[in-house]
Amino acid sequence: MARILMIGAGGVATVAAFKIAQNADVFTEFMIASRRKAKCDALVKSIHDKGYDMPIETAQVDADDVEQLKALFSSYKPELVVNLALPYQDLTIMDACLACGCSYLDTANYEPKDEAHFEYSWQWAYKERFEQAGLTAILGCGFDPGVSGIYTAYAAKHHFKEMQQLDIVDCNAGDHHHAFATNFNPEINIREITQKGLYYKDGQWLETEPLEIHRTLTYPNIGPRESYLLHHEELESLVKNYPTIRQARFWMTFGEQYLKHLDVIQNIGMSRIDEVEYEAPLADGTGTARVKIVPLQFLKAVLPNPQELGENYDGETSIGCRIRGIGNDGKEHTYYIYNNCKHQEAYKETGMQGVSYTTGVPAMIGAMMFVKGLWRKPGVWNVEDFDPDPFMEQLNSQGLPWHEVFDGDLEL
Repeated sequence: MARILMIGAGGVATVAAFKIAQNADVFTEFMIASRRKAKCDALVKSIHDKGYDMPIETAQVDADDVEQLKALFSSYKPELVVNLALPYQDLTIMDACLACGCSYLDTANYEPKDEAHFEYSWQWAYKERFEQAGLTAILGCGFDPGVSGIYTAYAAKHHFKEMQQLDIVDCNAGDHHHAFATNFNPEINIREITQKGLYYKDGQWLETEPLEIHRTLTYPNIGPRESYLLHHEELESLVKNYPTIRQARFWMTFGEQYLKHLDVIQNIGMSRIDEVEYEAPLADGTGTARVKIVPLQFLKAVLPNPQELGENYDGETSIGCRIRGIGNDGKEHTYYIYNNCKHQEAYKETGMQGVSYTTGVPAMIGAMMFVKGLWRKPGVWNVEDFDPDPFMEQLNSQGLPWHEVFDGDLEL
């Protein structure tokens, strides 16, 4: 028996829920909880409409409220809580897990609401508390972070004596046919892209201006795409866990039209995350009132919903790791491991586009690893702290097959 409680009902959660329902022999009891119960109920209906008959419970919970979370966890008594809510809510959910004796899994590290900044230190600080409670916390089990760390662990286990250079490359060559849209939560997406870049070299973290460094990289089945250096959280744990790495960078592609819109959004102040006041007319027409809003949250409300992009989304994603180092034979080698995911295939299976699919599937596999007892140890861990092999096997059978290129041109 495995009782799982998932928090969230967005695009990634939708994919994870579909995949959990497809693996009902592993996940025997399942609840979906979110701020709006109606959204959870609609998700369950969509799963049942596709022919999956797994019984799924739903609940309403405010993931910002530790007491509400504790009441829900104490009532349902899940073995594992899968956090697919917002990164702002990681710590409240971890607090509730500790209070109620539940293990924990997420796909993105904590960041505070009032600062566009993320790092693992806040969650790593919970390590001793989870150890003492005998509970497992698995951090960053999406694709990047997530599969990118598992790919790296697999390379270290099977192909390299010493990894020296790591470049994680993420290309979305899809077209959603909107002038401007983000592929996951707009607030999180824009905060991530507009902050300064960061990469690791020779024991130091080097900061760059946002999108300052870029290269043309060639992606399988896609071709050349301009790729921009970003700060991404998995680099922080990977250089810690693999100290032979001398240089670690993260690259992501953006189209020219996307960058033009992003530039305008920043220039007119719509990417701000602080509150601003403005005069809003009263509903009864009798006057105005001073109203406070966060510009980026307002922008999120008017942009296309990432959950609704899938139907007309064509093209594919390509995400992987390009690694250089000393192989098991003592010679220098390069290694490229990657997955390509077609948006339309993801949509036909789950009703979501490929970016949600590539994050939701690994979240389910991580939960499966925990339920099967393959990824369990008290404390707080990143995915590369566990054996990559059983996870890699599931990637091939759950819809995200991987491919390897040995001694090719890394372009970096």
